[in-house]
Amino acid sequence: MKTFSAKSTEIEKKWLLIDAEGLVLGRLASHIATVLRGKNKPIYTPHVDCGDNVIVVNAEKVHLTGAKRDNKLYYWHTGYPGGIKSKSASDILDGKFPERVIMKAVQRMLPGGSLSRKQLKNLKVYAGVEHPHEAQQPMKVNFAENNVKNSRRT
Repeated sequence: MKTFSAKSTEIEKKWLLIDAEGLVLGRLASHIATVLRGKNKPIYTPHVDCGDNVIVVNAEKVHLTGAKRDNKLYYWHTGYPGGIKSKSASDILDGKFPERVIMKAVQRMLPGGSLSRKQLKNLKVYAGVEHPHEAQQPMKVNFAENNVKNSRRT
């Protein structure tokens, strides 16, 4: 019996649409990372990009549990001595580019390397409802109904 290894010509990529309104950030990012890598498919091969394309809309309406919205900090360094900067998650979500919270969460759930950077390009995140990918006929995924904990309870 031989081990199956998928080739890039055998892979069929689908387009998936996820509405992030009211969804918990960590659970959503974990699901997206799995789909981008292709680990939800039976033909998963670690060294081949066999994941699907994912479109996320309403990124500004994603929820963080507990006090993470105010206490979670995103750090970066400018490259100069003493140049460490930080911003809270609420500042980013209320700012100009709220989709960066989802992008960073998914990026940090993927392993580092050239394949992960290629797979991350298959993720399209938009702050509002509209997206320019209607021609690809994305299949809508209702992530909230998979588990009660996936969406924010009030």
